[in-house]
Amino acid sequence: MKGSAGDSEREFDEFYRQGARSVVHVVYVATGDLTLAQDCTQEAFSRAWQRWDKVHGYDDPMAWVRTVARRLAISAWRKRTGQERAYVRHGAEAHTDGPTEDRVAVLAALRELPAPVREALALHYLADLSIDQIAHETNTPAGTIKARLHRGRALLAQTLRAEEHHHG
Repeated sequence: MKGSAGDSEREFDEFYRQGARSVVHVVYVATGDLTLAQDCTQEAFSRAWQRWDKVHGYDDPMAWVRTVARRLAISAWRKRTGQERAYVRHGAEAHTDGPTEDRVAVLAALRELPAPVREALALHYLADLSIDQIAHETNTPAGTIKARLHRGRALLAQTLRAEEHHHG
């Protein structure tokens, strides 16, 4: 039995090495907060490890981790948004370090997109998932995913062009 525990640890370590960076990117694009993305990714992988005997048997264990990470991020975002509103009401200002100008433009453009469109773009371009994989993972029809990707690319390009002309 001891050997199989070691095999399980090696299997999980490889799973983590292959997928952690991609999960962080997906959550980061969805939230615009790198620290939150890293924290949620770590927590999702921690939960996967706690249930590895079950999770590793899923058709796509990485989809499970991405879903958990995204849900954790949404919960944290909702909590933080409420806290920030309370800070504003009481006069305290939230402070964050400023990102690069390009990053600001891309994140601002992404924030203009509806959340489901942003999520589809992140899963497709950052997690490198196919339309069918995204449809399965988000429980959304493939045609809807195609429409979201098409709409997202068009809106993102339009928003970035407008930003470029505004500052150019």
